[in-house]
Amino acid sequence: MSIHLWVRAEQRPAEERVGVTPEGVAALIKAGIRISVEQSSVRAIPIDGYRDAGAEIVAENSWPEAPQDAIIFGLKELPEDGTPLTHRHIMFGHAFKGQPAGQVLLKRFKAGGGTLYDLEYLVDETGRRVAAFGYWAGYAGAAVSLKCWAAQQRGTICAPLKPVASKAALLDALTQELRGLSLPRAIIIGAKGRVGTGAADLCQALNVEATLWDMAETASGGPFPEVLDHEIFLNCILARPGCPVFVPASAVTDPARKLTVIGDIACDPTSDFSPIKVYDRATDWDAPALRVATNPPLDVTAIDNLPSLMPVESSQDYASQLLPTLLALTQLDAGVWARAKADFDHHSASL
Repeated sequence: MSIHLWVRAEQRPAEERVGVTPEGVAALIKAGIRISVEQSSVRAIPIDGYRDAGAEIVAENSWPEAPQDAIIFGLKELPEDGTPLTHRHIMFGHAFKGQPAGQVLLKRFKAGGGTLYDLEYLVDETGRRVAAFGYWAGYAGAAVSLKCWAAQQRGTICAPLKPVASKAALLDALTQELRGLSLPRAIIIGAKGRVGTGAADLCQALNVEATLWDMAETASGGPFPEVLDHEIFLNCILARPGCPVFVPASAVTDPARKLTVIGDIACDPTSDFSPIKVYDRATDWDAPALRVATNPPLDVTAIDNLPSLMPVESSQDYASQLLPTLLALTQLDAGVWARAKADFDHHSASL
């Protein structure tokens, strides 16, 4: 089966990641897959490596005019212009949990006859995701939460974010921001997963004491007053049916609250199953913190592309995880890809 993979430029602000490296492109071409890579004004990995690997280099944002048989591969959302989507797309769609924007996206696919292979739903036979940015989301989410806390201690709110060159550069910058402050205590829920592991590693690197909770500690279903007894809460559990509430709406006015920063790293505020009930919209790079209470302050940070804070390292890690599955594109009707197509068909059927 002839496959043409078209790697598009990311069009979302502050998104510099990519899902395949030049080394991965070389392996895909060797496997007989045709590769086109769009120029990008923001991609953290330079275009020269892709050219040297043998990819065809095409114009930035030219994917709408790609050949109809091309599979368009990106990470984050497409421009919300309402146009029908005629191609097969590989991306994070955030469309299968009833999210309003996701329903609009699915309707665009239905109108154009295209297909969404959602990266979140590329899973093996046991249901485990074949690739995830989770570790880097956790690491960056904990970092941003600490930035929010440090800003509070100085009577301000977290400043806009910019990508950093490396994990080491991030740690150096955070060390400077925390200098002279008595460090907070954090509680991490979902600490045994990829996201929680990244969050815990960041805390450990900065000597921030962290209480590590996972399924056993939350099996009672709540309430969980322990969350309010820490200065920072890092949520690393995806919203899903049956998920307990970790921060109820009443937390805003609870006189016992020590909590001043919520890092909702899972970031699904529009889901009915969100375990955090004090906010209803994501934050972004320009305004990382949403202040939901003032005395004492309570800031929520919930950014849905956190790994782009360290775009080179997170891209390299994710791409290495995903490459075996991309190589299996030559068997699109079987295995991981067939399961992803079934998910798309199931969630589109009710539109």
